[in-house]
Parts: sequence; structure tokens; C-alpha cells
Amino acid sequence: MSAEVKPALLCLHGWGLNAAVWEPLAEQLAGRARLLVPDLPGHGARAVEGRFGDLGSATADLAAGLDGPVTAVGWSLGGLLALDMAQRYPARVVRVVLVAATPRFVQAADWPHAVQAEVLADFARDLSRDYRATLTRFLALQVHGVPGRAVGLRDLKARCLQALPHPRALAEGLEVLRDSDLRSRFAALKVPVSAVLGALDTLVPRAVADDLRRLRPGMPVEVLPGAGHAPLLSHADALAERIMESARD
Repeated sequence: MSAEVKPALLCLHGWGLNAAVWEPLAEQLAGRARLLVPDLPGHGARAVEGRFGDLGSATADLAAGLDGPVTAVGWSLGGLLALDMAQRYPARVVRVVLVAATPRFVQAADWPHAVQAEVLADFARDLSRDYRATLTRFLALQVHGVPGRAVGLRDLKARCLQALPHPRALAEGLEVLRDSDLRSRFAALKVPVSAVLGALDTLVPRAVADDLRRLRPGMPVEVLPGAGHAPLLSHADALAERIMESARD
């Protein structure tokens, strides 16, 4: 009997973090999947490169490191990268799982369940003054209103602040979050797309689930009770099961 082929999961982290944020999920998926957990350009071990670039260049950089088809699992900013990669490199991405992510991060008149543009403008202004403090403030938003938020914030800080991203990469990443609108490309993708949202997420509100389904009727969207913007840390076990279900579809 041949051994079961383990799905390859390309896990793309969010703004300001690094590959270490996937460690709890990797523990849950040990033996069941092959995880590829790169640092985004200008983040983590790649901070010395000094650049994130634009969406297309960052996607091209990450796609170049693939050795075969993957399920792209994108968290927050990583979700935009996953969607962009699926559209640009369809032979390399067989499905997409969005984790606390959508095809548009900021609000618009026809996209109300998202971050206010003023919030990102404040972060962009503050980056040049004290980017460490700005990162800390952003991390705090990710656990706002979540039970055990003090522990969650401490975990995020430990994973982020020990390997600070380059300030220029942070600024460019914010521009991608501010300017990207992938809704039409998201709706037209030929590969399966699913999403896992946090019920208490203040950055990607759970109400966006209906907006996603309007763009892709029948799309699987699950909302995790008690989770905020970082379910990969707070609900790694439940998230692992949802990802494996998607990877088997």
C-alpha cells in the first residue's frame, strides 16, 4: 500500500511578523502536512534585505522558491499574497485558505466590513517616529477584546519583536494593505478558496463572511468562536482541522 501524500502548505504570515508565528500550527499539523513557512521580504531573517516591494514583486519572490504545487494559506497581509499568487501562478497554487484575511483590507463604500483607511494612515505616520512602538500598537489591535488578550499579546510580541522587520519593508507592506483591491480577481479564481475568520476580530470583522460569499457563492467560510485576528496562535488546533479539511477537498 502506498503512503498517503501529505499536502504541501505554503504559510504566509502577516504584516510585521515572521515565520515563527506559524509554530503552534506546525505542531498541530506535524506528520499530516508539509509546511513551507518563509519569511516575507524584509521580515524576520530577511529584514537585512530592507525591502518588501509591491504586491507583485513580493509574490514573485515567494513563488520562485516553490518546488511544486501548494495550498496557499495566507494570514492577514499573507492572504493578499496568497490570492495574488493563485492568480499569477495558477500552476503553483491548487487552492487558497484565507486566515483572518480578505481580498480588500480597507473599507470602501461597497466594502464596509474592513479597517478604516485612517487607521492605516495613522500607522504609516507613526512608523517614521517609532516603528517599534507602532508595531506593538498594531499587535495589540489583533487581540483587542479577546479573552486572555494579555497572554496573546505577549506571545505576539515575543514572535515579532525578537526579529524586527525593516522599517522600509513595514512602510511598503502598509501600502500594499492600503492600496490592494483583489475582489474581482478573487471572484474569478479557478481554484478553490475557503476562509477562516475570528468571531472577535476587529481588523477583519466576522460580518465580512457574507461579503465574501457574495463574491464567491457557496464559498466555505467558518467563524471560530472566541478567536481574534490571530487564530493561528489562539486556536491552532481548530485552525489546523479547517486547513486539512480544505486541503483534502
